[in-house]
Amino acid sequence: MFGRGKTPELNVLVLRDADVVAHGIRQALATATPEERPGLKAAVAVAERAAAASDAELRARWVRERLAEAGHEGPVDSVGAVKTLREAAPGLSLLAAVQLTKDAAAHRP
Repeated sequence: MFGRGKTPELNVLVLRDADVVAHGIRQALATATPEERPGLKAAVAVAERAAAASDAELRARWVRERLAEAGHEGPVDSVGAVKTLREAAPGLSLLAAVQLTKDAAAHRP
């Protein structure tokens, strides 16, 4: 009631540079030799798929990677996953960890 008028917001910044990478590959493709073109075309497609990923998909992937690195094998939205995530990312608040694990569970790889 006191100071609890609105729900706290989750403040997680998603950084992405896949669009910059895709642009660089497209520039290289413009001057590529015929032998280099097939590989660069494939690389552009990969970079464009990465650039098209939503913020939610990127956060879910980040959570799953942190949990995997820490050896967590249970459900991604379990209490154990929240604890493991907070240990893997010490500055992460309980609220943020809970929200991130819920979002990760909603976005299956």
